[in-house]
Amino acid sequence: MPNAHSSSSRSFQLSVEGITCAACVRRVEKALLAVAGVQTASVNLASEQVRVEASESVTAQQLQAAVQAAGYGVRTATLELQIHDMSCAACVGRVEKALRQVPGVLDASVNLASEKATVQVLQGVSFATAAAAVQAAGYRAGPVPQSEAGEQPRQPWPQWWPLVVGGMLTAPLVLPMFLMPFGIHWMPPGWVQLLLATPVQFVLGWRFYRAAWGAIKARSGNMDVLVALGTSSAYGLSVYLLWRQSEAGGHGAQPHLYFEASAAVITLVLLGKWLEARAKRQTLDAIRALNALRPVSACVLANGQEIHTPVEQLAIGDIVLVRPGERVAVDGVVEAGQSHVDESLITGESLPVARGVGERVTGGSVNGEGVLRVRTTAIGAETTLARIIRMVESAQAA
Repeated sequence: MPNAHSSSSRSFQLSVEGITCAACVRRVEKALLAVAGVQTASVNLASEQVRVEASESVTAQQLQAAVQAAGYGVRTATLELQIHDMSCAACVGRVEKALRQVPGVLDASVNLASEKATVQVLQGVSFATAAAAVQAAGYRAGPVPQSEAGEQPRQPWPQWWPLVVGGMLTAPLVLPMFLMPFGIHWMPPGWVQLLLATPVQFVLGWRFYRAAWGAIKARSGNMDVLVALGTSSAYGLSVYLLWRQSEAGGHGAQPHLYFEASAAVITLVLLGKWLEARAKRQTLDAIRALNALRPVSACVLANGQEIHTPVEQLAIGDIVLVRPGERVAVDGVVEAGQSHVDESLITGESLPVARGVGERVTGGSVNGEGVLRVRTTAIGAETTLARIIRMVESAQAA
């Protein structure tokens, strides 16, 4: 777990596995001191904690590699953050860079579609530390919603309503451009254009100002900065020209205003945001479907008794009873019984396949007509279904 030490150095706290004696202490300290930039290394044998003072150039990966090269392990953890206000691949790169610069972070991967960051850290690095780095980069971070079957939380408002309102307010502004080819030269009065464009600019477009301000504070740029800067320029120039005309008593031809440009840009970007959000939901459907296959409990045979237990509490070697019509809870080998198992949602096979003693079954598949006793061979993240979900998420992120 890293802590600030000075303007030119920082401290790491590593939790090391396998330290058993004073010789282990000396070996770990020697390995760490051999890393360029490490100033001090102090090992606590009782707590298996190592405190390292090092220069800013030293990374957690270097310290981890040094300890592993000495024959010991470093305890790590995984943090998951929900990232808000990302709009493009540049945002993904910026968030990943900010997270990787946090002392104690080994790696960071951000999925734009699910807006989720997965961060590998030294054990002890807090969620708050990672979230603060994301916020310093101009984005918002929070915990990943723990909703059933991986469903995303419902939006309080339909995501299409800003687009509909923006389209209704923008239509009268852009209509003259479509009428001109037919010889119809009509333009709403300047004050009408101002009334129509103002809510689009500052109500529907507020999200761009907010995100742009966060990027500017982080001394970076993104699409929101461009949208806010461009539309504000068009809107501001139009207000100035309209004010100049009113100062002249309204005489002369109506100045060329650009309210339709600012409103149209915001409305079109909102359309893009809506299409992007819909595409994200569609790309998450496969992951939701796979998550829905995960059983939540299993019937375990222990000492001749049937015990219903959460899947998370199963251990390798447990005997699980699967009745007809039930979903297989674990990856395993059939110890007793014969049946047909529907694995279509996992393997794509259209027909149930026969399974008997000694044959493997996959967690998430549906048992047919027979009763099976299955010896557990994989649990948790090592199951076939969990690996498929990870592969889909990795492909989606890439």
